Amino acid sequence: MRSVEEQLAIISAAAVTPEPVRISISEALGLRCAEQIEGDRAVPGFNQAAIDGYAVRAVDVREPADGELPTLPVVGEVTAGSSRPVRLQPRQTVRVHAGAPIPTLADAVLPLDWVEVDGRHVEPLRTVNSGEFVHRLGSDVQPGDVVVEQGAVLGAAQVGLLAAIGRSKVLVYPRPRLSVLAFGPELVDIDRDPGLGQVHDANSYALAAAAKEAGAEAHRMGILAGEPRRIKEVVEAQLMRSEVLVITGAIGGEGSDQLRQILGELGPMETTRIAMHPGSIVGFGTLGADQVPTFLLPANPSAALVAFEVLVRPLIQIIRGQRQATRRVVRARTIAAIDSAPRRRGFIRGQLMRDRETREFLVDPLGAVGGGEPTHLLGSYGQANCLITVPAEETHVAPGQFVDVLFLTNRS
Repeated sequence: MRSVEEQLAIISAAAVTPEPVRISISEALGLRCAEQIEGDRAVPGFNQAAIDGYAVRAVDVREPADGELPTLPVVGEVTAGSSRPVRLQPRQTVRVHAGAPIPTLADAVLPLDWVEVDGRHVEPLRTVNSGEFVHRLGSDVQPGDVVVEQGAVLGAAQVGLLAAIGRSKVLVYPRPRLSVLAFGPELVDIDRDPGLGQVHDANSYALAAAAKEAGAEAHRMGILAGEPRRIKEVVEAQLMRSEVLVITGAIGGEGSDQLRQILGELGPMETTRIAMHPGSIVGFGTLGADQVPTFLLPANPSAALVAFEVLVRPLIQIIRGQRQATRRVVRARTIAAIDSAPRRRGFIRGQLMRDRETREFLVDPLGAVGGGEPTHLLGSYGQANCLITVPAEETHVAPGQFVDVLFLTNRS
């Protein structure tokens, strides 16, 4: 039996980063930048009013010996977007709007609530220092500044900076393309009524959604069926369009043996027992000319999702270039007993909460609890917001003990 860490090491070694593509910055959020981007212009490109107020020379509103600030005549107004040059003379002020260019010789802005207005004159109520409430030329970006490092994940601020320097496109590593196929003679698609012995294909929908949530460009390709030649053609087609292939329902049974034989013609494929539950038996290999990482996951819906979370999701994060391939882990006190399978690391569905007074994390297990609730139920997985991890050497966790908990997507 192979440990989870050993299996992850094998999977991680098969990761291949997609070739970079140049796309619009509006589509680049969350992607990893494939180039170093330097600014070729100053941002802002002029001295800019940071707030609504009155542009002044700071020296003109210094407090004199008698303690009274001088009244200043208002000689004009500059709005945001104005291209008309304005020059400020000593002991004058100009009304400016936020974002407007600062008049020549002005070096500060008096906020509106720092002055009293009397017709065409203002009386400063406070002094202002040079540079206050002014976005100076190039204060955000200077020509030659590195705006985005190569390898950085593009967030909202980076996208805004690219727009600010006039870059409409950026070279990025695209989201890994992941295809999902379902296998099993009992499966029918959701637009058909299942007959006796048949069930709707829920796994491929759930796994495609999980892949999208993980940051992949996921495609659900339906139910894999037909003669061996046809099955091989369908799999080969998906290998040519994917960086990752997931086939659910391909573990156990005579039909799955035939499928693994077909896949073996496309590359090395190994079915292994992993020291985890649920989802202890999985298949993994690198298939096709491009050696595409291919997973065979159980037919059990909950086991398939756990196996995806533990084994497939980290590979997606590695391909995306994420620094942290696994979920955030916290320590939480369990409020109910947990029974776990011996010699296998347990991944138990749970509801994570926080005590309002102590701020301590608490977790309520939803599966494999003292009463022996089945671990395959998809309904309780839908209620879960975390996975409780129980070490392989432990078979029972008493109420009040601390456990490691993996955050799942926040559904609140």
